[in-house]
Amino acid sequence: MIVYILKRLLASLPVIIGISMLVFFSLYLIPGDPLTAVLGDAVVSQAQAAQLREQYGFNDPLPVQYLRFAGRALQGDLGRSLQYKRPVLDEIRTQLPATIQLTLASMLIAVGVGMSLGILAALRPHSWLDSLSMAVALVGVSFPSFWVGLMMLLVFSLFLGWLPATGTEGWQRLIMPATTLGFGAAAIIARLTRSSMLEVLRQGYITTARAKGLAAPQVLLRHALRNAVIPVLTIVGLQFGNLLAGAVVVETVFSRQGVGRLLVAAILGRDFPLVQGLVLFVATVYVLINLVVDVSYAVVDPRIRYD
Repeated sequence: MIVYILKRLLASLPVIIGISMLVFFSLYLIPGDPLTAVLGDAVVSQAQAAQLREQYGFNDPLPVQYLRFAGRALQGDLGRSLQYKRPVLDEIRTQLPATIQLTLASMLIAVGVGMSLGILAALRPHSWLDSLSMAVALVGVSFPSFWVGLMMLLVFSLFLGWLPATGTEGWQRLIMPATTLGFGAAAIIARLTRSSMLEVLRQGYITTARAKGLAAPQVLLRHALRNAVIPVLTIVGLQFGNLLAGAVVVETVFSRQGVGRLLVAAILGRDFPLVQGLVLFVATVYVLINLVVDVSYAVVDPRIRYD
C-alpha cells in the first residue's frame, strides 16, 4: 500500500508541474501590466516604474521567473501577493476555512441526495419513482450553478425572505450556496448509482442471498450497495474537484469569503503570485483527493489489493 501511494505521488508530480507551467505562462498572455497590481491608484514616473519592475523581477525572461517561482514553491513559499502585500500562503489560510466548509456541505448534499435517488430508482426501475428521480437528475445536470444560485436568491431570499442572501457567518448563510453547488454533483451521482445498482442487482450472488432468506435491507446494504459503490467512489472524487472549481462561481454569486472569490479578485487585479499560488494549491488538493479515493477502494472491497 505504501509503495503504491509513493508511486502515485511521483506520477502526480508531472501533472502538478504541467498545471503550474500552463497557468504561469498563460497569465502573461492577458493584456495589461502586472505592475498595476503593485501600484494600485498610485502614479509614478517611468524611472520609478522601471525600478519596481526590476525589484519584482518582471524584467527577467519568463523561464527564469518560472524557475524562481518553482524553486520557492518547493520550499513552501508561494510568494507575496502584489495586491495585499502579504504572503500568498497567509491569504490562502485566511480564506480556506470558508471554502472547506462550503465544499464539505455541498459534497454531503451531493452524496446523500444523489445516492438516495439512485438507489430508489434502481429498486423500482421503469416506475414513476424511477422517472421522477431521473428527471430531477436531468434538471441538475442541465442547469448551470450560477443560474441555480440566482434563482434560489430570488425565491428564498427576495420573495420568501427565509434565508439571508449573502455573507459567510452562520449555518443559515450556508444552505443556499451548498445546495447550489451540490445540486449538479448530486444529479451525476444519482445517474451513476442507479446504473451501478441495476447491474449489481442482476448478479447471481444477489439472487442467492435473497434465496437464503436474508432481509431486503441486508441484501441491499451488505451485498448490493457495497459492490455498487466502487464506481460511485470514483465519480465522488472527481466531483469533489469540480466542487472546488465551482466554488469560484458560487462564492461570487453569494458574496461569500473563500478561495474561489479570492482567485477571481486576483485574476481581475492581475495579482500573478496569488493566482499562481492558488491554482497550484487547488491542483495539489485535487490530486491528493483522487489518491485518497483510490486507496479507499481497498477499504470498501477487501478483494482489491495494491501489489
